[in-house]
Amino acid sequence: MTRISVKAGQRVFLDRLAKMSGQNVQQCFQCGICSGSCPMLENMDTHPRKIIRMAQFGMIEELEQANTFWICASCHACNVMCPRGVDLPRLMEALRLMTLRKNQNKVEPSRLPGEMIKEYPQIAMVSGFRKLTG
Repeated sequence: MTRISVKAGQRVFLDRLAKMSGQNVQQCFQCGICSGSCPMLENMDTHPRKIIRMAQFGMIEELEQANTFWICASCHACNVMCPRGVDLPRLMEALRLMTLRKNQNKVEPSRLPGEMIKEYPQIAMVSGFRKLTG
């Protein structure tokens, strides 16, 4: 029998993810419905199913490199279809927050051109800043 153990740092990560999201990633049995139902899949570099698998194995560095949780529209298509009731949008939000709490901005507001700021709706800009800046 092969045993897979989680290192101490990975356990801390999994506990923190569970606390922030209210979800247990170990519930997922990798059916792939989340990836199959995702309308944003073509824009993601890693499928949602694989994000959950990386979280299950505590692959922290690989998760930090993925753009999937930034692209997630939180439309809940995956959540509605999940046979195990895993709320993937809540996991994606927790992963975004964990990254942002390291003060790593995905968008630097001060570097945006003035004409872009004038062109986009204010609510979209505020939403983007809340999601993509620390």
